[in-house]
Amino acid sequence: MKLSHLKQITDYLQNFKKISAAFRVSDSIIKIVFDKNDALYFNMQRSNSSIFKCEEYPRSKVYNAPFDVILAKRFNRANVLHVMLLNNDKIIRIKTSLASAYKEEITYLQIEFTGKYTNVIILDEDNVVLEALRHVDLFSSFREVRVGQKLLDVPPAPFVAKEYPLEDVEQFLYGVYEKEQNAKLDNLKKQKISQLEKKLQKLQKLYEKLDSQGSLEKEAEENGHLGNLVLSNVQNIKPYAREIELEDYDGSKVHIALQKRYPTPFMISEMFFSKSKKAKQRAKHLHIEEESLRSKIEHLKRFIHVIKEAKDVAKIEMLLPKKVQNKKVRQNDSIEVFWIEGYKVQLGKNEKGNVELLKNARAKDIWLHMKDRPSAHVIITTDKQNLPQNIILAAARLCVEFSTTSKDRFLVDYTPRREVTIQNGANVLYNKYKTIEVDTRA
Repeated sequence: MKLSHLKQITDYLQNFKKISAAFRVSDSIIKIVFDKNDALYFNMQRSNSSIFKCEEYPRSKVYNAPFDVILAKRFNRANVLHVMLLNNDKIIRIKTSLASAYKEEITYLQIEFTGKYTNVIILDEDNVVLEALRHVDLFSSFREVRVGQKLLDVPPAPFVAKEYPLEDVEQFLYGVYEKEQNAKLDNLKKQKISQLEKKLQKLQKLYEKLDSQGSLEKEAEENGHLGNLVLSNVQNIKPYAREIELEDYDGSKVHIALQKRYPTPFMISEMFFSKSKKAKQRAKHLHIEEESLRSKIEHLKRFIHVIKEAKDVAKIEMLLPKKVQNKKVRQNDSIEVFWIEGYKVQLGKNEKGNVELLKNARAKDIWLHMKDRPSAHVIITTDKQNLPQNIILAAARLCVEFSTTSKDRFLVDYTPRREVTIQNGANVLYNKYKTIEVDTRA
């Protein structure tokens, strides 16, 4: 960020009297709510930091690292005593006080927009580090950022920065968000859609390569016939033969090339009977495989549509979060799992997934379904907590987006799982429900 802009934003921050809450909404974005309802977001990405405002930035998860614990403890409901630009550099320093039962605690929140050393550091009144978003050792920088150590000042910049006056700081902050999000959104959409389309192409190829029921039945019949024919000609087949010639029931000659040598004719006939049985089983269950692939293809198409229609980066990051390494968790390929502000939301990709959701949900989990029309089933895991309304609305929107591509106003019913009675498969009856509206036109 430009030093000139930070000066003007610092002057803007001096108008606030209190920090109502401070917490991370993503790995590198911190939300600070001033005076109950005025929220600013501090994007602390290295070499690409910024400050912005927006209507709402969804919280990807609840962070409980030591930094997050101290951040909440020291700044939730804290009084803002002073806001300044430290040493006229790209460092915003907010001095706060928090009245406890014993004494008044003075804490500094130091937000540093210093390129690769961009950081958020929490300091006590003696300038000792209580916690930091990023710890820095002496091998990485002359300025150590370590809990319990006194923090050194950043050397003054060896140049005079140009001035870039802002007509309206608040409008500028909204503009920062819009500009960053539009660029990031376009790139993220291209990347994620490309990944999903590759998966879609693989599924479509598998579907196209499926044998027809008629060809499988014919294959079963032919192999059964050859098995019987071998049994009828055992006296004419030599052990370990690679090629055999048999006389068919109509007197014609049948030449068979074997893939490997068999010690006895009976093993050859068993091989043909086994192939016949497998072909019959595949023909019998072909419709299940076809339906499974069709439902996966349809789900992926809807997923791609949802990504294309996403209005912000946070939505895409919620739909397709970064994979956590070294965690081997077995996933059901009939169920899509999302995390909304720390709440687990599961969505059935097909009837099998819907049935699994109904079967495994707990009594107090919340079940959602579009009103009076077919749709995906959605379960919000509550862990017996009261759900915020915004979580229910977000889950209801997912229910609609993965059930129809139409743009309209839709109603979604929701109720605790205990109120849902399974009739047949994923068909259910439910009562004591509430209804929420989702407008996909917005």
